[in-house]
Amino acid sequence: MSAPFQHSLLLDIATLARRAGEAILEVYRQDFDVELKDDRSPLTAADLAAQKVIAEGLARIGPVLPLVSEEASQASWEQRRAWTRHWLVDPLDGTREFVKRNGEFTVNIALVDHHEPVLGVVLAPVTGDLYAAARGIGAWWQAAEGGDWERVSTRTLARPATAAGSRSHGGSQEEALRRLVGDDYSLQPLGSSLKFCLLARGGADVYLRRGPTSEWDTAAAQCVLEEAGGAVLDLHGQPLRYDRGESLLNPEFIAVGDASLDWPAKLRDAGLQ
Repeated sequence: MSAPFQHSLLLDIATLARRAGEAILEVYRQDFDVELKDDRSPLTAADLAAQKVIAEGLARIGPVLPLVSEEASQASWEQRRAWTRHWLVDPLDGTREFVKRNGEFTVNIALVDHHEPVLGVVLAPVTGDLYAAARGIGAWWQAAEGGDWERVSTRTLARPATAAGSRSHGGSQEEALRRLVGDDYSLQPLGSSLKFCLLARGGADVYLRRGPTSEWDTAAAQCVLEEAGGAVLDLHGQPLRYDRGESLLNPEFIAVGDASLDWPAKLRDAGLQ
């Protein structure tokens, strides 16, 4: 089924994400070993297989741009500071969920242009759900390869609100969420960048992240959420930006569906700034 939007690069990246998803599922369906990286995060053959598919695929898509990926050696800040555009990839976001075999992991591929994610694709290999967005054309969802594309959008802040939360990185933030969206909010635990996609489809209202994340964890899904009508803000109320310096860690942030609200004021009132 042809897409209702004309964006050949986005469709190429969507196809590439599905190829990476196939490589991941080949490992997922078998017994696999789990290694620990230096930061104690898990690594599997699926991470490496998806990395290979994506890196080789991006090298065939012109113009060839620099690549930053969780599973690749990183260029120095002296090199990166001169870049205007680059690919930002997490070949398997949610390896802990992969190891638990709960299906809540994704392939994330983003194009960053002057510190902003302007194209993003997020694939959930187990369900086949694929989210694709590019600046100015909206956010789109495809339930299975070859299926129809449906435009997705966020919702007005619900009462009571639903907060998406990390399944593997909980943390105590209940009081902050109550101050932000009200005492009667409900929590929807979900792994990986699927939390952003839940907001983009109007299934939740906020995702507050107080712990560490890396740039490749958020860029693709941020583009999807922004094009669906939402926003991803640091706790000073500014949009999350990329390639800001030597560190590839994000500041703490909040992802919101209803971007029309004064979230900087809400963050101040909640004592989060």
